[in-house]
Amino acid sequence: ETSFDDFHRAKERIFRVLTEYHHSKDHETFYGAEVPMPLPAIIKTDLPDLENSAGVFGSSGDQLFVLDANGQVIKKFREKSGVFAMEPAFFEIFNFPWLSGDPQTSLKEPNSIVLSKETATRYFGDWRKAIGGTIKMNNILLLKVTGILATIPANTDFQIKAVIPFRILGISRSSDWSNASNKFGCYVKLPPNTSAAAFTSRLRDLSKKYRPAGNTDELVLQPIGEIHFYDNHNHIANFLGRSVSRDLIRILWIIAAFILVIACINFINLSTAQAVRRAKEIGVRKVLGGRGIQLQTQFLTETFLLVSVSVLLAVLVAAFTIAPVGRLLDLPLSPSIFFEPAAAVFLFGVILVTTFVAGYYPSVVLAAFNPIKALKGKLSANGSKSLSLRRALVVLQFVIAQGIIIVMLVFIKQMDYFRNGNMGFDKDAIVEVRMPMSPSSQIDYLRNSLESIPGVRGVSFNSNAPADDDNNWGDIYREPRSQAQSPLFAISKYADPEYLNTYGLKLEAGRNFSSDSAHEFLITRKTLETLGFRRPEDALNKEMSTGDNFIKGPIVGVLSDFHSTGFKDQYSPVFITPHIRLYRMAGIKLSPMNMSVSMSAIEALWEKTFPDFLFEYQFLDDAIAGFYKEENRQTQLYKIVAGIAIFLGCLGLYGLISFMAAQRRKEVGIRKVLGASTSGITYLFLKEFLVLIVVAFLIASPISGYLMNRWLEDYAYRIHLNWWIFLLSGAATVVITLLTISYTAIRAALANPVNVLRAD
Repeated sequence: ETSFDDFHRAKERIFRVLTEYHHSKDHETFYGAEVPMPLPAIIKTDLPDLENSAGVFGSSGDQLFVLDANGQVIKKFREKSGVFAMEPAFFEIFNFPWLSGDPQTSLKEPNSIVLSKETATRYFGDWRKAIGGTIKMNNILLLKVTGILATIPANTDFQIKAVIPFRILGISRSSDWSNASNKFGCYVKLPPNTSAAAFTSRLRDLSKKYRPAGNTDELVLQPIGEIHFYDNHNHIANFLGRSVSRDLIRILWIIAAFILVIACINFINLSTAQAVRRAKEIGVRKVLGGRGIQLQTQFLTETFLLVSVSVLLAVLVAAFTIAPVGRLLDLPLSPSIFFEPAAAVFLFGVILVTTFVAGYYPSVVLAAFNPIKALKGKLSANGSKSLSLRRALVVLQFVIAQGIIIVMLVFIKQMDYFRNGNMGFDKDAIVEVRMPMSPSSQIDYLRNSLESIPGVRGVSFNSNAPADDDNNWGDIYREPRSQAQSPLFAISKYADPEYLNTYGLKLEAGRNFSSDSAHEFLITRKTLETLGFRRPEDALNKEMSTGDNFIKGPIVGVLSDFHSTGFKDQYSPVFITPHIRLYRMAGIKLSPMNMSVSMSAIEALWEKTFPDFLFEYQFLDDAIAGFYKEENRQTQLYKIVAGIAIFLGCLGLYGLISFMAAQRRKEVGIRKVLGASTSGITYLFLKEFLVLIVVAFLIASPISGYLMNRWLEDYAYRIHLNWWIFLLSGAATVVITLLTISYTAIRAALANPVNVLRAD
């Protein structure tokens, strides 16, 4: 995660241009990856000393059909992401090697396309056969393969599958600074010895020069090395569609250290507890002239060898498990990571640190034995200092284990809230089916045909669902516009009048659209407040417009707020307006009964209506679940971590109780002879650990509660930490402890006292 895009030769001088938004109402500042469409062209003319710049458009949901020599479709593909429109200068800024062609010539013609090696192999069977091949994109563009990129590294946010010329989109001819998209970005390469802060200042001046009056948003630079990371207060999009928090990486380091600490605690406890068994050996060595430092060195060497063998075995285990862990975390992990020099250095460091942490104290204890007492066998492993240390270490072990359990429970509870919380619209049994741009007559035909299918309860044609991971943001204004008026940045959705009924959106005031062609707006309550209206009734019939005056008309209705970006963020301002040319999705509400039959009928209708279009669909609740895939992965990871921590803790407890039972077997025999019951003797072993669990619970609960409250603060909508979460963690620890040590304790209590007393 920390190596993304660090392989580019001039990475220190490569930056992404961001938009810094200034929210005039509450003076809030936040950042977005989208920039004005004219920026790449203007930045070249207004800042000529800039070494290089390139505009990049990351497309999504593209259909690419491979054609034979006669123009017939032989293969159909849909690329959810990875298709880019780029300027040739992009490949001068970033170091992506080519197998065939070069950016200056391969992207020169407007009907050209460059494929990655893997994409070319998928499309043509062999990447060498791809050059000169023909691809039809989105049933509109006929493109000729003119170049092949080498394998794209896994650790880059540009997972390129195909590249088309930037100018084919017409973006370079745009002059509207209010026209922006989170799919569109601009990257620059500064000259050597140029300050990023100084260049950012010039970008701010550029913003003031070209933005309309009243718009205070500015342009700033972001280092390429920061694109893959996010902080919980500003989640800036990237083309990979996945970013990671540095806090998460720190948490993983801490958890790894905790697991190692638990193992070290086990080693210290068992080593000191069993030290008495080596007493005579130590006594002999001391009588023969062995010094304390020599004995310490011997024991540390033994520990070093033990840890070294353990690390080698761990590497073998990790080599077999790293691939499934990679799939769980959606990371390209492979055993080859262990052959990197940094990994070898790290593992050797782990060996040294673990040897010292786990072996130093036992070596001191063993080296300090009195040789006379050792030879007479009068040493005990239950000295007050040793016993106090073991108790403290067991408490620490329980604190870590209970803390991890609490973290896991909070994660699970928060994820359950994400899955089942009320989003303000219906999401169950609604399927989203992609469609090409269609005339109104074809829309009417599809609507009538879909409504006649058994099990179809509602149909809406729209640009996207109420909640979507690819929302389109844009500026809107109250009319008439004034020079001092700042635009409102809002999510735009284009939909037919059936949108409200199909998705169950609630109308608070006003009415629905009158038709598919009406220039009318529905706004949410959040939009209402941001536009400056106090009541829903105040906004009705007031004029508003999109930033580019694409649509201008009255506000006819106000909707209750709904979660358009999931529960991680506050409500976003949203407006909905009809525009049939922008409908790319059919939202179909189905009856829960016989959904497979309904889907088969829908697929048949699509293939009949759009024979040159790949039929694809996704259920809305599955799409929304995808909003939280990173949190889901983290939850799965923490479950595994909690299992490992509990397992290691159980190993240590089992070892300690076994040793205690062996050490106290004569005491147990005497107690039984004197009439002690089996339950009483079992409790004798259990009570000490139960007290330690309670102490650990009192320490772990407030610490974990504080940390999880801090974590939950990053979510706009969150659970509350109920008392039962902590109680459940404590109860789980008690049950696990009882299960771990009860067998050994009961077996010791049931032993025949005659045999026990005769043993010595």
